[in-house]
Amino acid sequence: MRRIAISVAASTMTLSLAGCGVLNATGDGASASPSKGDDITVALLLPEKANTRYDKFDYPIIRDKVAELTGKKGRVEYANANADASRQASQMQKMIDEKVDLIMIDAVDSHAIAPEVKRAKDAGIPVIAYDRLAEGPIDAYVSFDNELVGEVQGRTLLEALGSNADTSAKVVMVNGSPTDPNAKQFKEGALSELNGKVTIAASYDTTDWKPELAESEMAKAIGAIGKNNIAGVYAANDGMAAGVIKALKAVGVTNLPPVTGQDAELDAVQRILAGEQYMSVYKAYPDEAEAAAQMAVAKVQGKDIQFDALTQDKVDSPTTKSIPSKLIQPVALTKGTIKSTVIADGIYTAGDICTAKYRAACAAIGLK
Repeated sequence: MRRIAISVAASTMTLSLAGCGVLNATGDGASASPSKGDDITVALLLPEKANTRYDKFDYPIIRDKVAELTGKKGRVEYANANADASRQASQMQKMIDEKVDLIMIDAVDSHAIAPEVKRAKDAGIPVIAYDRLAEGPIDAYVSFDNELVGEVQGRTLLEALGSNADTSAKVVMVNGSPTDPNAKQFKEGALSELNGKVTIAASYDTTDWKPELAESEMAKAIGAIGKNNIAGVYAANDGMAAGVIKALKAVGVTNLPPVTGQDAELDAVQRILAGEQYMSVYKAYPDEAEAAAQMAVAKVQGKDIQFDALTQDKVDSPTTKSIPSKLIQPVALTKGTIKSTVIADGIYTAGDICTAKYRAACAAIGLK
């Protein structure tokens, strides 16, 4: 169950704290008994490479922010598990053996990684769960409000269905991986919007978020329901949305039903422009990654006031209650919000999006 107490808009929290002098505080309260100076090592363990965000956004933003906060003396040691939980466990053990100052982990399997989290704790190494809520005695958590992500997806899908949103409308759900706690929250959030308003005609939990599995699941749904009887598709992220759309096209569907997504990947933004995918969820990765870096540095350096200011929410995991957390708000990305989200935040330029294939679609919304 979600237990949060958000007191400040997430998109402005960092600026507000800085404006109040908290993030750069140098008084006794903010810097009391620091456990380490600027020469720190933060281990960053990210889960997979199928989603381009991890290598393109999360890692470089965290690396650069840690360097900025430590006068370029701090460093980030990075490893990506490529969707292999055993590999990630080995990577984490290696970081423990190397006696890094803090481990930041986006778990491939949130339950399976719990023993390594405990080993880190026993070794005196704090652990921050990043993006996905790992089990075990973690010290903090930073992510997006995941149930709200699902609510945004479900609500936007209903908006796309318009007057067709009733219990006769058959919706297929292609959910995320059962080993990812975020996927469960996305699903719960979406169902809170969809239940009672449409019929969930088929639902799948997709191992490791694999687009090719989403494609085969969608093919099964088409076979069971009929290609012309599917009003909409809840796809939990953009990679799987691509698989869903591929399956629909393979059986000759030209008037595609609205399909959701998440992560605002470049391909998805272009599909939205072309009218193939209805929406994605934009999550401000710079806000999440910078907050995580700030939390890591404050934790290692013993700056409790800074750390507390950055973790004003509370979240429960299956093993740990009231975890200090920061939950950032997601935004629906549709054709009408491309400019105000990924363009405004510098995630992509118009040149990135408006390649020759999409130039006319860009011109239609005034994107040049």
